[in-house]
Amino acid sequence: MKRRIGILTSGGDCPGLNAAIRGVARASYEMFDAEFIGISDGYRGLIQGEYREMHKEDFSGILTLGGTILGTSRQPYRNMRVIEADNIDKVAAMKENYKKMKLDCLVTLGGNGTHKTANLLAEEGLNVIGLPKTIDNDIWATDVTFGFHTAVDIATEVIDRIHTTANSHGRVMVIEIMGNKAGWLTLYSGIAGGADVILLPEIPYSLDKVVSAVEKRAKKKKRSFAIIAVAEGSMTKEESNMKGKERAALRAKDKYQSISYRLADQIQNETGFESRVVVPGHFQRGGSPSPYDRVLATRFGVYAARLIKNEQYGTTVAMKGDTVTHNPLSEVAGKTKFVPKDCQMVEDAKDIGIAFGN
Repeated sequence: MKRRIGILTSGGDCPGLNAAIRGVARASYEMFDAEFIGISDGYRGLIQGEYREMHKEDFSGILTLGGTILGTSRQPYRNMRVIEADNIDKVAAMKENYKKMKLDCLVTLGGNGTHKTANLLAEEGLNVIGLPKTIDNDIWATDVTFGFHTAVDIATEVIDRIHTTANSHGRVMVIEIMGNKAGWLTLYSGIAGGADVILLPEIPYSLDKVVSAVEKRAKKKKRSFAIIAVAEGSMTKEESNMKGKERAALRAKDKYQSISYRLADQIQNETGFESRVVVPGHFQRGGSPSPYDRVLATRFGVYAARLIKNEQYGTTVAMKGDTVTHNPLSEVAGKTKFVPKDCQMVEDAKDIGIAFGN
């Protein structure tokens, strides 16, 4: 039986998207008679009807390629049912284009927002399968997402390289790692890179505690050199008691580009230690996937092909322990996997002297 499969990548890009696309396609071609329709630029392409037929050669040579051959865009879930100035009913348009493409199913590769829209489409009657990608590793009910380990490698290398210049100049270096809501990337790279302080969105910090940790290290080492890994979504204890809009309004009045610049300035004012900020930013998203992510993304893609073969739709792929499995989209959509304050990794980090500012 022939199956006509639409595939799209949505949200922020990350290493491993092309490896996952390749995994889905190659496994599908092996398992059953498959046709693939590549949808351009995520849900925007599905809304606007921008797609192309793909062939076996399109999936060759992309295992090691970063980014996504399909293109991607951010289409906020909160606006999916909102008719905006273009007067387009986005949900109706996606359903209509799904029919125009004569799809048997749609495979969506993305993070939390992508999964919410995928679940919306499943509730609207479309056959949808999700693949969990994000450098934040914050998708519910999967131990790991593809793209995460590559980002950890990159962020760790940044921290490694900052060590030498921080030591040479006796500076406090504040390194801002991606992660607006969840701190997994900062936690892993901070431990791997030997950070002295790690600040996460899930663990609001006290400036006094951070300053104390920096001064304690300086006394022990007789040098002000220190490394602070800060997730971009980190906040003080005072900010954590505010509502999101209040916190955003407070930050908007702030003269600093981000929390890292504010923190570095505060540390320098409190201690007299020269402080600098490093923001690797989108370096963490770019480039070729690590061997781990190539394998993980391939395995996820193969499992998605099995779900298509068995017509197990309304699901998303997941890793549990060493086993690839799946979860209902309805149980994953809208949930975020945060770093628990009492998780073993945090406790392990504390036991080797890493401070969390709390």
